[in-house]
Amino acid sequence: MTTHYIHRGLAKKKFKENTIRSFKYCFKRKFGIETDLQVTKDNKLVCFHDFNLKRKFKLNVNVKDITYPKLKKISNKNKAPIPLLKDLLKISNNKHRLLLEIKPLLNNQNLMSLVNLIKKKKKIRLFSFKEKNLINLYKLNKGLSLGLLFLSNSNLRVIKLKSKKQHVKFLGLEKSFLFNKKLTKIRKSIFYYTVKRKDLFKKYKNSKNLIFENL
Repeated sequence: MTTHYIHRGLAKKKFKENTIRSFKYCFKRKFGIETDLQVTKDNKLVCFHDFNLKRKFKLNVNVKDITYPKLKKISNKNKAPIPLLKDLLKISNNKHRLLLEIKPLLNNQNLMSLVNLIKKKKKIRLFSFKEKNLINLYKLNKGLSLGLLFLSNSNLRVIKLKSKKQHVKFLGLEKSFLFNKKLTKIRKSIFYYTVKRKDLFKKYKNSKNLIFENL
């Protein structure tokens, strides 16, 4: 079975990112999903990539400054409804793999909400560029699968050192690291992001844990 994840549910160009319709199609194709978590003003965890609505909806409003009912109304109007995390968990139904990127630094209330939402859920991994999120989640539940993300220009020595931390169960690296032999000594899973061209997908498709868009 494939270990690949579809980036933001973008299985095909016709789909809109991080929507239930896109997610359902990915599940039908037996792919896991990589999606993003933001937090609204009323502390709802939603599947949305950007911190701001400008790119998607032409509104200069931060997700953290708007309530979910207002956000839902805006996204529905633009025919790209933003789902709650609990909506995604419901359609996944413990059957499909989810790779959830935590975008903001979560406060205690948000951390508890997230832990409670995924409690007893299967096949879920959480990762973030913000290591503090992993440290705080690890304190709440040491059994969570937590990963640390790195940029393409990250130092190899730093990556190796961070991989030894007890709260880091796996790594998320940019695809340029895919065939780096210096990483072979790391004994933890590595997920690679993001392949956005068909020719590159053909090149990398036999690798494990690939995050891609099927253009």
